[in-house]
Amino acid sequence: MKSWARVALGATSTGAATLAYAAGVERRRWTLREASLPVLAPGSRPVRILHVSDLHMTPGQSSKQRWVAELASLEPDLVVNTGDNLAHPRAVPSVLAALNPLLERPGLFVFGSNDYFGPTPKNPARYLGRNEKRSHGDPLPWRDLRAALVERGWDDATHNRVPLTIDGVRISAAGVDDPHLGLDRYPRIAGRVDDADLRLGLTHSPEPRVLDGFAADGTDLVLAGHTHGGQLRMPGVGAIVTNCGIDRSRARGASRWGAHTWLHVSAGLGTSPWAPVRFACPPEASLLTLVARPTGRVAQQGTPASAAVDVG
Repeated sequence: MKSWARVALGATSTGAATLAYAAGVERRRWTLREASLPVLAPGSRPVRILHVSDLHMTPGQSSKQRWVAELASLEPDLVVNTGDNLAHPRAVPSVLAALNPLLERPGLFVFGSNDYFGPTPKNPARYLGRNEKRSHGDPLPWRDLRAALVERGWDDATHNRVPLTIDGVRISAAGVDDPHLGLDRYPRIAGRVDDADLRLGLTHSPEPRVLDGFAADGTDLVLAGHTHGGQLRMPGVGAIVTNCGIDRSRARGASRWGAHTWLHVSAGLGTSPWAPVRFACPPEASLLTLVARPTGRVAQQGTPASAAVDVG
């Protein structure tokens, strides 16, 4: 009995230590991931995109604000924000403080569910199944955030096509409203664009129906967030859940969606205030260097559609 008691005590101690690390250390272990993606038209110059997502900001998160602001020193060509910036009714000033230096760069954004509604406590077990029931918190001041971002020069890509030219590279960007809330209306932006060096798609939640639409229109790269990379990952296994329709292998990083389109899913920078833990999945932003697609035989030997690349 004493040996069983020691085992039980050891398991309890290990669990407590893991929880303390996940809540007290890893969720503040800000991480920059980098990847090179061959998505530009042949002959194009490289373009560097800083992908930020899922800040889930609350007032007083000064460490997160400082780290995000320091990302401006990377001097990206374009900043893309894929939503879920807010987690508190008074968080807009904190989000703007974090993004302020980045707002000097060209930028695009779409919003997610936690820009529109505040987080609510949930039973974690509900994420293990396909529970379609949604419980919304109090409305959040997304209109104030949108107005501030637009005033500073960023473009709202929600159901909108945005043409950009960066260092001679012609970009056609388009996005949808949050598929997690069923707000996506892909037909509003449907259609192939042929006079661009990069066709870029934005969505908060990487739902397959939206990804299929982008892929059918020849989109080169789709950027998304929402999954938190699984938030709790098992070493050797990866994400336990994605909280959307994609498979667990695509919960974080870059992968192919079909024969042509690349997908990049950010694991994000925050957590819900009701579940402030991360394990084997530190908060992240991603610096993506986009380069020209290979041609000829090299292109035919490219990454298969089923392969997933966990960047960084």
